[in-house]
Amino acid sequence: MKIVYTIIVMIIVLFIITFSLGNAVPVQISYYEFMDFTVPLYLIIFISFGVGLIFAGLVGIGERYRLTRKIKHLNKRIIEQEIRQTETDMVPLTLEETQPEE
Repeated sequence: MKIVYTIIVMIIVLFIITFSLGNAVPVQISYYEFMDFTVPLYLIIFISFGVGLIFAGLVGIGERYRLTRKIKHLNKRIIEQEIRQTETDMVPLTLEETQPEE
């Protein structure tokens, strides 16, 4: 399994290297007069990808937290229902004998 993992990592690294070499064109970024600098195109793409991963991770963490709370709430309801069920099972059933009609 470790060999497969190593091969996959090597393929990803090879992709990153070839992508970087193919997109090494410098791009000028300016934001009004506040920022003005030049960076390679691949760096902009990788930074955008990283920011997207971080954002998606945060959304995933929020969703997982929400689902965990819902599961706890539903488990609590299940326990309450089981307690009610055992309480109703323990109540003795009494049947009134019917009087024959005269």
